[in-house]
Amino acid sequence: MNWYLKVLRQYADFKGRARRKEFWMFYLFNTIITLLFRILDHLLGTNYGDYDDQGILESIYGLIVIIPFIAVTARRMHDVGKSGWFMLIPFYNFYLSVIDGEPHANKWGDNPKGLGNDSMINQIGKE
Repeated sequence: MNWYLKVLRQYADFKGRARRKEFWMFYLFNTIITLLFRILDHLLGTNYGDYDDQGILESIYGLIVIIPFIAVTARRMHDVGKSGWFMLIPFYNFYLSVIDGEPHANKWGDNPKGLGNDSMINQIGKE
């Protein structure tokens, strides 16, 4: 849940990098919350039609998280060394979201795992 909240705190931050864990935990919790809103919409009768149709609560939630979702996806693309625009390429963006990020700092920032960063190397050299 902390990863989900971290993404929401970085609401429109398209800079930097996001680990696989951050991206996929946000995706998981987002899917669970969407399903809960879908069930709640069905129980309250606020869905537009069949059970498969979106309801009012689910639609509002979707509008709230669309910007954080795009932002974390862009940061995930940065982690593997690609521009955030690569999220627009079907199937390839899924591949990029699954592979491990670059093990060193890149032009979008330090490795979020802390490995291979210049700042970490400098700290080790001072000890």
